[in-house]
Amino acid sequence: MIAPLAFAQTGTKKVEQKAPTQPAAKETATTYTAGVVTTYQPGKTIVVNSTQGPVSFALGASARIENTAGNAVTAALTPGQRVRVYYTGTGENRMVERIVVGD
Repeated sequence: MIAPLAFAQTGTKKVEQKAPTQPAAKETATTYTAGVVTTYQPGKTIVVNSTQGPVSFALGASARIENTAGNAVTAALTPGQRVRVYYTGTGENRMVERIVVGD
């Protein structure tokens, strides 16, 4: 009677679980528009008069304003300043990433 217990095998079964595959991250292209500031509301919007006419952009908290040397600009933008606005999105969904003053 002892023999069957000695030869009894207890085993474990490994189950490999595969994580669901994540879809590739959607890349967003950054585009720019150069022109002259017509309206600027800090933290909200900027309107630039470009070769396409007036173009409006939303300003998020992460939008940077810098000069052509890459240094941060702390003064508010004023109408008439030349800028280059780098943004993502299209139409009503244009979101500013950075603004370069003195283009």
